[in-house]
Amino acid sequence: MSVVNNVLGGLADALSAQNLLFLLIGVSLGVVVGILPGLGPTAGIAILIPLTIGMDPTSAVIMLAAIYYGAMYGGSITAILINLPGESASVAATFDGYPLARQGRAGPALVIQAVANFVGGLFGVVLLSALIGPISQVARSFGPSELLLIVLLGLVTIIGIVGQDKVKGAISALFGFSLGTVGVDLASGASRFTFDEPSLISGVSFVAVVIGLFGIAEVLQNVSAGQHRMTGKIHAPSMRKNFLPSRADWRESAFAFPRATGIGFLIGLVPGAGASVASFIAYAVEKSVSRVKHKFGKGAMPGLVSVEASISASSPGAMVPMFALGIPGSAATAVLLGAFVLWGLTPGPELMTEHADFAWGVIGSLYLGNVALLVFCIAAIPLFVQILKVPYAFLIPSIVILCVVGTYAVGASYIDLGIMVVLGIIGVLMKRHGYSPAASVVAFVLGPLAENSLRQTLIISSEDPAFILGRPYSIALGVLLLAVLAGWLAMRVPAVRARVRRRRTTPDGPADPGGPDAPAGSEREDAHR
Repeated sequence: MSVVNNVLGGLADALSAQNLLFLLIGVSLGVVVGILPGLGPTAGIAILIPLTIGMDPTSAVIMLAAIYYGAMYGGSITAILINLPGESASVAATFDGYPLARQGRAGPALVIQAVANFVGGLFGVVLLSALIGPISQVARSFGPSELLLIVLLGLVTIIGIVGQDKVKGAISALFGFSLGTVGVDLASGASRFTFDEPSLISGVSFVAVVIGLFGIAEVLQNVSAGQHRMTGKIHAPSMRKNFLPSRADWRESAFAFPRATGIGFLIGLVPGAGASVASFIAYAVEKSVSRVKHKFGKGAMPGLVSVEASISASSPGAMVPMFALGIPGSAATAVLLGAFVLWGLTPGPELMTEHADFAWGVIGSLYLGNVALLVFCIAAIPLFVQILKVPYAFLIPSIVILCVVGTYAVGASYIDLGIMVVLGIIGVLMKRHGYSPAASVVAFVLGPLAENSLRQTLIISSEDPAFILGRPYSIALGVLLLAVLAGWLAMRVPAVRARVRRRRTTPDGPADPGGPDAPAGSEREDAHR
């Protein structure tokens, strides 16, 4: 009953006039951010964090969380209407969503997309509410050595998932670590890499780092790809006929809802996996078991449902390690985790005890947010079509001004603006050459935690490194960490990689999610870019 009482208490907090207002604002902004190609939830949260400075922490995180899952929904709207995903997780929505729109069934596709998001998100939050307590209770018995291994596990996992090249992922994480070392050394009191600049004594601004690597970098990437030359004369399909899905659509998709929800939530639990991995795996699984396999890639409702339900369920799944362990489950939750620090909240197991009202208030808002998202998105479908007609050239100045004003408003420092611009350029280069800005942000957030945990462990153990593996939980975490590293090394063996590649290219395998008429992978990537 304690879980039910906590959820009811969280709902009561979320239903306050102030929190409900910011929830609705966050949902609206999130959907718009998701619709705009090139932004996505991570960049959207990063750009809008400065707007929450000075707000109540619970209200601020409720709004940012609403932007997060609202953007996850909005990214698929353009994927369905014009075959242009708003963010990477929505690429799989083009496989069946766009063919449905070309058949004149954009209305049913958008409605069933909203319902799939609602079902996946709602049951994902239920699982989040049920699991957050037991995981936090175990995590509260962790000492510095266990926290160190958890942080290392999170870093190793996200490095292994964010890109194909593990070496480049590791280099990206080391870059984030180096940014996190700037400031005052808590152990010795000495300044590190501040270059006698007072504004750097407290470290590099988190807002400048995130807005630079995601916001400015996305704008520069889109401009270099020529997206600003789009005329904006986008003709979205008509949705006046057959607005609602048919009975056959619901019947074919009935079992796709629970399957995709479970897959999305489980993959969301894995730090670094995120919604992109969940959407492709859920689509591949649904294609392999569906009774209408022949429709996949040509306009199958179960295919669209599997993508949308898994994306929505992965969001609360990614919040489980964020709340319980202080480990971001995705790049977007890494930004949210950094936002906690801005309000003096320490991520990790103690968050659920020392700031239980805050945590359960945010969790309670997720229930209300899914309901608001369902109503808002179905009612606003005609408005979405109008937003798609705005030329990207008009959006660029607005986004840049928002980035500059937001970064300067946090610390009133021109140094932060310089860091934002430099990191924006670095972010573009990282993306072009296969490096991961997401891994850099995660390492920037977790790096100081790893350093402090390591120093505390060495002080407690009189600098005996063996103490790190001297407790049962530490041994279990160490074995898990070694298993992940062993998997890395195994994938470096040519025979293993060739076997995995053959599996991915099988007719019903994960690498063929689009069906026989789906565009080639390179064409999908070109469309996304």
